[in-house]
Amino acid sequence: MHPSLTTEPLLADMESLARSVLPRGAGSRFQEDLQTQRETIQQLLEGSRVLLVGGAGTLGSATLRALLPFRPAQVDVVDLDENGLAELVRDLRSRTGVLDGIGLRALPLAMGGGGAQRLIRESEPYHHVLNFAALKHVRSEKDPYSLLQLLETNVLALARLLGWLGERGGVQRTFSVSTDKAADPASLMGASKRIMEHVLFQAPGVTQVATSARFANVAFSNGSLLHGFVNRLAKGQPLAAPRDTRRYFLTPEEGGRLCLLGAFGLSTQRVAIPRMEPGREELSLEEVARRFLHRFGLEAVPHVTEEEAKAAVSDELSRGRYPLLLTPRDTSGEKPAEIFVGSGETVEDTGMKAIAAVVHRPISRESLAGFVAQVEGWLARPEPPLSKEAMVEAIHSVVPELQHVETGVSLDGRM
Repeated sequence: MHPSLTTEPLLADMESLARSVLPRGAGSRFQEDLQTQRETIQQLLEGSRVLLVGGAGTLGSATLRALLPFRPAQVDVVDLDENGLAELVRDLRSRTGVLDGIGLRALPLAMGGGGAQRLIRESEPYHHVLNFAALKHVRSEKDPYSLLQLLETNVLALARLLGWLGERGGVQRTFSVSTDKAADPASLMGASKRIMEHVLFQAPGVTQVATSARFANVAFSNGSLLHGFVNRLAKGQPLAAPRDTRRYFLTPEEGGRLCLLGAFGLSTQRVAIPRMEPGREELSLEEVARRFLHRFGLEAVPHVTEEEAKAAVSDELSRGRYPLLLTPRDTSGEKPAEIFVGSGETVEDTGMKAIAAVVHRPISRESLAGFVAQVEGWLARPEPPLSKEAMVEAIHSVVPELQHVETGVSLDGRM
């Protein structure tokens, strides 16, 4: 790392970093809708008990910060990332007035595990449950073992959670975040989130209102390509991005506000989507990388091989420049463009300026239950050996719109 550069202050405030790189200015695109929905959200949240799963991540914690001003009585935050939970609690308790009168518990539990089951059975009933726990990377579908964990996290854990909540009763609203990749999925990860939507909306009698949200990239969220830019620069390593690839972005605060409005501002069996203009609001990942480096006073210099990019760091830095490796967009499961609405899906007006809603289309309860049972069986019985091909066939049986193409190239083979 060049001695004149440091990313440490930005790691503490990804929101400011996102706003400095995204071109649309400082205002949140959901601020107006939040104001118009404020009274409704206040009535639902004030004095309520909230279970927030996956709350240590970028999006879960942003949503937590968005809902705390509405003064719930108790918020229990569940996440396996105990270090993330510790930092979240430290941050909230270090801010004046944020937690006044609000009970907060941070619990390092797996959503579908025995600890979570006991928590639900032995705690007072929750009024609202928000789920952000997910494996979100397309790279996590590269082999049957990782794919099985992806299905357990994204599908089975929610199914178990909903079952326990149904036994306990009292839940008014349930929200589970989805992804743009669930619309006409090209990846198995996207298909798993499509199945998650079906599980959420078709679980019988669990909750009065069930909603979700699909959107694209939260800029500089944990584990994202842009967050990788921060780490690469801090370590003096080249940046890398696929060429000819454009994506939609929200800031962390915008992502949290969209989820809050999706959770408490929609009718049941609706999926919130941001109103974003195709062809105008997507950003080239190469351009985002250039903007990021410019934020540090550096000019991006494109490279086409890893060896050249890695060898060039020191020399380029001495000239106020930095290597940017541009790679082909040829990894398995990648869409050429991001969409929020799948083929044949219906979009409704929500009365909100920046948010529309996709109406859920149910599938056969029998086929959905059969798939869930099949995956439970894969987890319970280690024999016979499990092939990725058999798993893809099972997924396709409940997500016939899946258009998965194996290219033989994985993101694990890239910087």
